[in-house]
Amino acid sequence: MKQTFFIFLLALLSFSVFAQSPAPKKEFYEIREYELRFGSPASNLENYFKNALIPTLNRLGVKNVGVFKEIGKSEPAKIYVFIPYTSIEQYATIKNQLNSDEKFKELSQDYNSLLPDKAPYARYTTSLLLAFDGLPQMIKPGTEQRFFELRTYESFSEDAARRKRKMFNEDEIKIFYNTKLYPVFFGEVVAGEHQPCLTYMLTFKNMEERDANWKAFSADADWKRVSALPEYANTVSRIIRVFLEPTTYSQI
Repeated sequence: MKQTFFIFLLALLSFSVFAQSPAPKKEFYEIREYELRFGSPASNLENYFKNALIPTLNRLGVKNVGVFKEIGKSEPAKIYVFIPYTSIEQYATIKNQLNSDEKFKELSQDYNSLLPDKAPYARYTTSLLLAFDGLPQMIKPGTEQRFFELRTYESFSEDAARRKRKMFNEDEIKIFYNTKLYPVFFGEVVAGEHQPCLTYMLTFKNMEERDANWKAFSADADWKRVSALPEYANTVSRIIRVFLEPTTYSQI
């Protein structure tokens, strides 16, 4: 009887501590998509990332910066940069610091001195994302997971996008883990293209593992149940997917 009471007391205390613990603070993500120029070496841009931008971000407190190239190269080629921040406040602070940091200016000198005919990219777009409640902080993948899938789900309305986020937060993320669809992050796009939408990244060892795990997801009984619920009907109007591989200097 005493042992039973002791176990009950421990459980009660554990629940009390958990209930009082604040929820993890949601991260804020920046995704840049650079469209490279024909005839201009990508090394000019990559050297800037490797030798100036990433070291400076790390020094200022931003870790796990990812730089990726497309698999099955598009024309013109593209480079994706993923920058995780602890909050939108840190994003604003870092942006201001980059504008005034003397060491960063020194490291960027070669890049900033390029003439227009040597510009490495035509344009780049930026999307800003707020992490999901169901995955408030990114998960850095292991070194054996070097194949990435970046997916954007467009919705036909703000309410449809809200319902899709709810579907992920309450049910779908758990099903992802059960079927070995391992995420790096999930984010609501708060500024950028394709609005309203969400974007997330998955990681695999290779395309074969990716195809097998998505097949398992599609056949999962819980997924079939959740996807048939009326509240989640018509939440996604278009899916954009890109397969990526990290550069040698990527921190993800």
